[in-house]
Amino acid sequence: MDAIFCTAETASGRVRGLVNGGVRVFRGVPYGASTADKARFQPPKPPKPWKGVRDCFGYGLVSPQVATDLANTYGQLIHFDLASAEGGMGEDCLHLTVSTPGVADNGKRPVLVQIHGGGFAISSGNSPMYEGALMAQRHNVVVVSVNHRLASFGFLNLADVGGGGRFASAGASGLLDLVLALQWVRDNIDRFGGDPGRVMILGQSGGGWKVSSLLAMPAAKGLFHRAAAQSGSWLRHLTRDEGAAVASALLQQLGLTRRTAPRIAEVPWERLLAAQTRIGALAFAPVLDEIHLPRHPFDTAAPEESAAVPLIISTTTHDTSLFFDNFDLTEAGLRSLLGAVYGAHSERTYAFYRRLWPDERPYLLHARIRTDAGFRRMAQRQAELKAAQGHGPVYAYRWNWTSPPWEGRFGAAHAADVSAAMGNVRDTLLGSGAPTGRRLAEALSGAFAAFATTGDPNGPGLMAWPRHSLERRETLWLDETICVVENPDPEICDFWADAPPVRGIFD
Repeated sequence: MDAIFCTAETASGRVRGLVNGGVRVFRGVPYGASTADKARFQPPKPPKPWKGVRDCFGYGLVSPQVATDLANTYGQLIHFDLASAEGGMGEDCLHLTVSTPGVADNGKRPVLVQIHGGGFAISSGNSPMYEGALMAQRHNVVVVSVNHRLASFGFLNLADVGGGGRFASAGASGLLDLVLALQWVRDNIDRFGGDPGRVMILGQSGGGWKVSSLLAMPAAKGLFHRAAAQSGSWLRHLTRDEGAAVASALLQQLGLTRRTAPRIAEVPWERLLAAQTRIGALAFAPVLDEIHLPRHPFDTAAPEESAAVPLIISTTTHDTSLFFDNFDLTEAGLRSLLGAVYGAHSERTYAFYRRLWPDERPYLLHARIRTDAGFRRMAQRQAELKAAQGHGPVYAYRWNWTSPPWEGRFGAAHAADVSAAMGNVRDTLLGSGAPTGRRLAEALSGAFAAFATTGDPNGPGLMAWPRHSLERRETLWLDETICVVENPDPEICDFWADAPPVRGIFD
């Protein structure tokens, strides 16, 4: 029996998990109380203590959301629909999963807290891509993945549309959940063999947005000691006016007015989910306030709250290929798409990129252009601000390796480096065990483990990875060959330098 089950103490009660290959895995561990009923739109509270031993064999509930369409090609690639299926759905969603090589052993292992992607709207820490057991086994670290409130449940500015002081924190609830999760790690992770003084937060895409947000959040200061934003550099929150406009649209969908706005707390979550879906779940994002989010994360300067925290920033070559499935795009179709986005500058954009990549398929060239204009510009700006701050170091990398599935049509795909960083070599994005995928996963997961341990991704037997400086913009390139490139793509940087200030991934 000892080889199958394991137990650990938490501040709320004892939990029981499963052992596999020497790794102890606890799924669905409560770090907060239910956010239903009177707790909806309120700051999260610690879980209620329980008696006896709580079985943590299966994932906890995920925040209400609509599953990714089964017809979505990228969704099929990464099994995105499973992220909202594993564990069920509901407002009692403040749960986390812990994977650790040992419990109650004074292991003092570095801790990686994985914050899931999906914008601020969908997905969960239950997704297979965030599985931490292999990382824990290979690198002797503790991995924690977290569920939290999403979309209208976690980011709704009710305070400025009639909600008043009762809902003053509603625009930041989802981030406050993550703060509570980090407090849980601080107070409990030593019982799971982890070191509360060596906590790394990491997230890709929307997870990177949340990491960027936590870097500037006063309540999160001191709860983590290293960070990584993978294809997820977030520069600006919604303003109060922008957040109020989204909240007003939701109230209208629900048949509520400014006077009756407080009744939104009584609406069944299924109806609230349907209403947010009609206006678009991606419209919801953290909202500036004077309480929890007093400033934009990376706008004009890097946040002082995390000045000493070492940071990794990354993108992939074709990040935005996840948004499109027009694989048979023609040259004429590409020019038409660019015209719809860039207007009078579209032909200049087309000619510039076609000169640099004369043989790239129109679909991938489109993805490259949109990535450079949005994801990459935001990442470059975040790296520049962090480097200019001159305190904690910043390291940059670019994932350039083409993912093998679907005949490589997605190129260097969005999220391929998530599995690599976690050492999940069996993931489809890495070719389900393909030799190059295994080699890149070994290199990147080793660097991330070192970074979690010391704040430096370098170490014995690891690839050399210099700091990113303003003068040389050193960037690690991950492809068939791993190398460091100084001042990568200077022409592209100059090309987008005179574009309007970047606000989103599609600017």
